[in-house]
Amino acid sequence: MHMPVTIIGAGLGGLTLARVLHVHGIPVTVYEAESSPSARTQGGMLDIHDYNGQLALEAAGLMDEFHAIVLEGRQAMRVLDRDGTVLLDKADDGTGGRPEVQRSELRRILLDSLPAGTVRWGRKVSSTRTLGEGRHEVTFADGGTVSTSLLVGADGAWSRVRPLLSTATPEYAGTSFVETYLFDADTRHPAAAKAVGGGMLIAPAPGREIFAHRESGDTLHTYVALTEPQDWFDAIDFTDAAAATARIAREFDGWAPELTALITDGDTAPVLRPHYTLPTGHRWDRVPGVTLLGDAAHLALPNGEGANLALLDGAELGQAIAAHPDDIETALTEYEQAMFLRSAEPATFEGVELSEIFSGDNTTHGLIDMITEKGK
Repeated sequence: MHMPVTIIGAGLGGLTLARVLHVHGIPVTVYEAESSPSARTQGGMLDIHDYNGQLALEAAGLMDEFHAIVLEGRQAMRVLDRDGTVLLDKADDGTGGRPEVQRSELRRILLDSLPAGTVRWGRKVSSTRTLGEGRHEVTFADGGTVSTSLLVGADGAWSRVRPLLSTATPEYAGTSFVETYLFDADTRHPAAAKAVGGGMLIAPAPGREIFAHRESGDTLHTYVALTEPQDWFDAIDFTDAAAATARIAREFDGWAPELTALITDGDTAPVLRPHYTLPTGHRWDRVPGVTLLGDAAHLALPNGEGANLALLDGAELGQAIAAHPDDIETALTEYEQAMFLRSAEPATFEGVELSEIFSGDNTTHGLIDMITEKGK
């Protein structure tokens, strides 16, 4: 195959695809809206699973680099009641299949594995259109264009490539995260650090949950999950950090101080992360010369699988193209059929469907029962 593959989006899925294509000697260019690799923070911890994400990294020839960035001990998990009582405490015994890494470090090793110039930074896509005979044109915000015979949308929830294939658009899922950080936690926030332990903390209640991860550098990264309509969040002024923090903390009145400190003592302003999803089982008819991967194809609630599935999408698409370099439509059909099956499965966390975790009836004991039952 001599024609270059055009990828929109330098997230984990797009970069994995680029790496696998590079390994097989297939030319590729990635266009990314961000101005540089360090233009923004890249999110928190990711557990990379041995049944999908790690398979992708193996296909990319990056397992040694992956093992070098694993944060030992972070597979530990605790479930706490709202009064701070520890109800479940699973140690990281090193036998789990989902080691934790920082998203930024995973993205770095993927970027470092590509030849210089593979990623074109600062190329924000404004629109795409079909030219016919399997070719498509991408128009950038600066007015520039590029045409290609193989276009891959790896550009996330609000993909500009998706309209070439589907009329589906993301819809609000009814829940949002409010994100906070505590730095130097063992020294400056010892009670909260003790509550979180060495890995992940979950403190669930009906419609309100606190999730926290111990990241690298003695950092606690907290996601406060709230099941509320969008207009509830619209009434909060997140440009006023103190007022927004106080309003979110009110939802946890009466909870143990070591848990509410994860909200009230944040070292950064709270950031709202609303959750959007595409329809479960989202799919499209085959359109010559174009496909999607990751959130552009199957956006779902956060469940620990999104990054893993994006990695696997990228790897499997790259392998399919390498296996059928002279028959791209066969390659895309093969890839899409496998990806459609994966994306039709219900979103789960620790084996429990997310609809149960985010339900209005969710309790600590109910969550523990679901996790332990699924683990049998």
